[in-house]
Amino acid sequence: MGDLAILAGSGNPGFAQRISECLGVSLTPCQAQVFSEGNVFVRVLENVRGRDCFVVQGVHRPVNDNFVELLFWIDALKRASAAQVTAVIPYFSYAKGDKKDEPRVSIRARVCADAIEAAGADRVLTMDLHSPQIQGFFSVPVDHLYARQAICDHIRTLNIPNLVICSPDVGFAKSASAFANLLGVPVVIGNKQRKDHTETAQVLEVIGDVEGCNVLMVDDFTITGGSMVSMAEVLKARGARDIYAAVSHGVLSRGAVARIENSVIRRMFMTDTIEPAMEPLGSRIEIISVAPLFAQAIYSIHRRTSVSMLFPDVKSL
Repeated sequence: MGDLAILAGSGNPGFAQRISECLGVSLTPCQAQVFSEGNVFVRVLENVRGRDCFVVQGVHRPVNDNFVELLFWIDALKRASAAQVTAVIPYFSYAKGDKKDEPRVSIRARVCADAIEAAGADRVLTMDLHSPQIQGFFSVPVDHLYARQAICDHIRTLNIPNLVICSPDVGFAKSASAFANLLGVPVVIGNKQRKDHTETAQVLEVIGDVEGCNVLMVDDFTITGGSMVSMAEVLKARGARDIYAAVSHGVLSRGAVARIENSVIRRMFMTDTIEPAMEPLGSRIEIISVAPLFAQAIYSIHRRTSVSMLFPDVKSL
């Protein structure tokens, strides 16, 4: 694997380090600097000519700074004659902007996809896009990973009896069913309504029976924690016992941790795709690492073998 190069952008240095440790390689030395007026400067400190390069840089807070830095890394590697450049984006924040559902709005995910390609990326590796069809916004190959396998593996170790999976809304029902299939348990669906862009939603009802059951709510990300907390309260009112939550990406704006700590949610699980957290995570939040999964995917891409083999349950969706 001598021609493999893994670079850590400033958005995910710890995550990139864990990936490199799983692969048994050292991170390629590089430098990212923000000057006093806000300009971003990046430089690769080692020869990457002819190498298979993977730059690990999530698009999370500060979203625009991290995104622009990603573009500069891709450009720097292409200009350094890398054989192939893969943008490894653990969390792609702008995936939420996937459609024109209001007059005169931008389809932000498409704009970002165009920019990543224009910068020179040969392929993209990411996890749990808000809408899987965003893969079609790219002309280059996109390898889309799923956190549910790692989350379900951890849930099995807890031996939670009489477990039910809950989707917070109809839009995530298909993914929630995949969780339920992996764990061999039933699934119920929440019905919530979001009226504006204030990052709050009203939970109206739960479709399915949860009385006397332990419930695991699942979603792709949480920002304020409000929807999860509201859903947990409705589930409790419907007779559920212990309430757990699991998300692929813990975006967690300011105040979210306290909201979760003071809720009826017994424990929340999230992966390590986003770093660092805005606030200390508290006692109820537990991190599940997906660095080994990204390492496996990078190894498969580098060796030109199938990435989809990592997810044998995908065909059943």
